[in-house]
Formats: sequence, structure tokens, C-alpha cells
Amino acid sequence: MGFLFLMFGLLLSCSKNDRVLVFSKTVGFRHESIETGAQAIKQLGKENKFEVVHTEDSKIFSPDTLKDFNLVIFLNTTGDVLNSEQEISLKNFINKGGAFMGIHSAADTEYDWPWYGDLVGAYFLNHPEQSEAKIRVVEPSHQACQHLSKEWVRFDEWYNYKRIKNDIQVIMELDESSYIGGENGTHHPIAWYQEFDGGRSFYTGCGHTKESYLEKEFLGHLLGGIQYCLKK
Repeated sequence: MGFLFLMFGLLLSCSKNDRVLVFSKTVGFRHESIETGAQAIKQLGKENKFEVVHTEDSKIFSPDTLKDFNLVIFLNTTGDVLNSEQEISLKNFINKGGAFMGIHSAADTEYDWPWYGDLVGAYFLNHPEQSEAKIRVVEPSHQACQHLSKEWVRFDEWYNYKRIKNDIQVIMELDESSYIGGENGTHHPIAWYQEFDGGRSFYTGCGHTKESYLEKEFLGHLLGGIQYCLKK
């Protein structure tokens, strides 16, 4: 009987939904799309069987709390959003196999913490005016790209980056000839992934506008990134 109860408990634990923490604290610029984006991710969770918790309270970055999550998403965060103890908690979460996903201005965050820059894969440098641009899908087999054509034309705020890691796995690049203001040249990554320091990381530079989070193709891109992070 004890063995049966044990097996039943294991089955219940295996059937639990993955839990995703969406964190959107801002110290610098605040995007008007944050609330729309958080709601969109919650809806993706309802439709795809993962639970979503949204907060801007950095106190959630403690070992006792983060252990209950599988993935942490930085949704348009800006500036220095974590103190030193909270930074250690996030690092330990990744070291133990947790996952991180950065959306748009997650790259405009924690400039004084080099480990975070490596986790994201690059830092924000600057951006031109919002415009339509052409994205080249360079890894169409990735979950975040499978629903897209080889060229994806859309409107957004297009970041230029600094301190881009050499070993990130780029899945989408910007065609700088399709808009004005690109500064990264012929290799301008705009979405990528990596296995990193015990866990995994995914970043997309898209997602500045409210309209992004109502866009079917972009929501599919986000879902694919989440599925990569959750090892779906």
C-alpha cells in the first residue's frame, strides 16, 4: 500500500504544470506594453498548460521562492532591478538547471553585472526610430521560428547591441538594408538561445509595442521561446 501511495504521489508531481515567473520591474525607461505583454503570456499559459505569475517585486528572487519556478522571464525590464542577494538567487536558480527568457529591454538591464549580460547574450546599445524591418530566419527548425517564413517583415523598435557573445545560437537576424539606423552590420542578431551555466537562456529583441502582443506571429515566437526554455 505504501508503494502505491508513493507511485501516486510521483504521478501527481509529474503531472503538475510548469510554472513561469514574469518579472517586469523598471528603474529606467518604462514600456507601455508591459501590462499587455504580461496578459498575453498569461493567456499563452492557459492555452499551453503552464502557470504564469507576474510581479514587479524583486523580493521574489529568493531561493525559497524561485525553487517553485521552471522559468524566469524578464519582460521589458530596465536598469538595476535586483540587489546583490537577489542576483545570487537568480544565478543559483540557473546553476541548478532553471531557465531564463529575456524580452526586448531585458538587454537594457543590469549593466553592472557581467554575468547577467552573458546570460542574456548582449547588452542594448541604442535604437533608431521605430520602423518596419525585415527579419531573416536563420534557424527555421527552432520552436520559436517553425511557424514563420524565411523572411518576416514587421514593425517594432529595433535595438543595436554591444558586447554580443560569440557563442549564442542565433535564430533570427535583422536585414539592416531594410530600415534606417542599424549599427551591427551584416551580422545583426535579434533573437537567439544558449545553454548557459547549468541552465538555458532565450532572448528576443522584439516586443517594444503593445501591438506586438496582439500579433499572431509574434505570440507564436514567444511561445516557441518559452517551450525551448521549458524543454518542451
